[in-house]
Amino acid sequence: MRLRNVWVSALGLSLAASVVACGGGNKETSFTSAEPPPGATKVDAATAGDVKGMVMLDGMAPKNEGIKMNADPVCVKENTTPQFQETYEVGSDGKSLANVFVYVKDGLGNYVYDPPTDMPRIDQKNCRYHPHVFGMRVGQTLEILNSDPTLHNIHALPKANSEFNNGQPIQGMKMNHTFTAKEVMVPFKCDVHGWMNAYVGVLDHPYFATTDKDGKFELKGLPPGTYTIEAWHEKLGASTQSVTLGAKDAKEIMFTFKAPGAAATD
Repeated sequence: MRLRNVWVSALGLSLAASVVACGGGNKETSFTSAEPPPGATKVDAATAGDVKGMVMLDGMAPKNEGIKMNADPVCVKENTTPQFQETYEVGSDGKSLANVFVYVKDGLGNYVYDPPTDMPRIDQKNCRYHPHVFGMRVGQTLEILNSDPTLHNIHALPKANSEFNNGQPIQGMKMNHTFTAKEVMVPFKCDVHGWMNAYVGVLDHPYFATTDKDGKFELKGLPPGTYTIEAWHEKLGASTQSVTLGAKDAKEIMFTFKAPGAAATD
């Protein structure tokens, strides 16, 4: 245990130094919005509609993998009950699937949107990332917080955006980051605690949601048109549907993912 504590302390100092050296800390990545394309218009709220629905699992959800936190006494202390991964989070019915990212993939055309006014946050609390799956806008500020009295780091592994790896050795430490390109999805991991993982969808429009514990989602304020809606799950992949909305229209859709090992149905 003494050797591990020395290693963690050394890693904390190394990561803290790299945060300063690489301009981490509370510095926000700069981003300047591009000029709206010619002919771009705002969505007319008077004719906008909504798409809502559910994501279901066909078959029995696999058991989530258990997490062993005994390598870090702080993590053990912060969690008094057994901990499991959040890969397959289902409702009381055993079928509705949470943590699915649902968004408009195609069909929006030439619209321009007001910049978001809120600040999404990912919190490292009880040695887990909260939330596990979420969405945000290109150019929007993401607050990264460490609520634990132990070393964490947040290591983003994007493909379209720039990779970053920020250490936070002090409880209450915060830093900000913005993504400059749309990307579904960007995975996060903690190099100190290998069980910690999360995903963010970065989009250039506001039409996205993460399914709740009952598998429900809602995309509000869509202009009339025909859209490709995609549902993404970290293990089950992606599924799409086409939806056509008229003025002030409302549509309900359902996505169904096949559970691993479930028998095919006719």
